[in-house]
Amino acid sequence: MDVTADAFEALVEEALEALPEQLLEGLDNLIFVIEDEPEDGSDTLGVYEGTALTERDGYGYGQLPDRVVLFQGPLTRMCEDEDELYDEIWITLVHELGHYHGIEEEALHELGWG
Repeated sequence: MDVTADAFEALVEEALEALPEQLLEGLDNLIFVIEDEPEDGSDTLGVYEGTALTERDGYGYGQLPDRVVLFQGPLTRMCEDEDELYDEIWITLVHELGHYHGIEEEALHELGWG
């Protein structure tokens, strides 16, 4: 599926607004980023880069924020239409925010968010 960067960003914003409030409560020093492709050339849809809430003591002055990165290329390649793309973006956001909250990969898959 082919989608412009602006259209993709609009879908990400829409999906963020539709996330459950429980996932968004307590977000601290976290940014959401869209990149074209993973550096390793894989089909990774998204990644959480940072220290999970369950493992952090707090942030010091000047510390860079954690990041949730969505990869437009792999996400758009796996989808046939905009509705499917929105769903995959939403699921990927839930998955990566699960990591932010300290949920391990295996548990996310067991919950159906893998």
